[in-house]
Amino acid sequence: MIISLTGTPGTGKTTIADGLREKGEEVIDLNLHIEENGLKERFDKKRDTYNVDVIRLNRSLKDSVPKDKNVFLDGHLSHFLNCDVIIVVRCNPSVLRERLVKRNYSSQKIMENVQAEALDVILCESSGSDAHVFEIDNTSCTTEQAVSAVADIIGGNTERYTPGSIDWTEEMEKWC
Repeated sequence: MIISLTGTPGTGKTTIADGLREKGEEVIDLNLHIEENGLKERFDKKRDTYNVDVIRLNRSLKDSVPKDKNVFLDGHLSHFLNCDVIIVVRCNPSVLRERLVKRNYSSQKIMENVQAEALDVILCESSGSDAHVFEIDNTSCTTEQAVSAVADIIGGNTERYTPGSIDWTEEMEKWC
């Protein structure tokens, strides 16, 4: 099974992916895969990021993804790829802002990402997929708690993680 671990930058995807690796799970770091396979395209100065053709990214993963076990795809583009399950990692927009400030993101990039989180952008994009979609609130979780939530989802204990269970409506006025 292919599991997308996606979310707005700064929500904790890579920390969870590292925790999954420590548990022996197969995890593909999409940023590293994109770099190693020459998949970066034009640099978008306004958004301070490279564009990536997800069709080419999907094709490049065919040989990298073992068919006989669970594989996690770690990256904010992973919900656009062929997968069976999408886990959207979420974070309260105020906390997310602080995380992005610590990463030295520009004010514009911070605002773009905080607004995307407040408006459920990644969750909405994921809901358009054929995959089963779930969400985890990683605002104050330890890595162990977040990895346990992923294990719950993969194990079929999904009722706590249904789309729409996380609501940042009260944050909207601050960011949008």
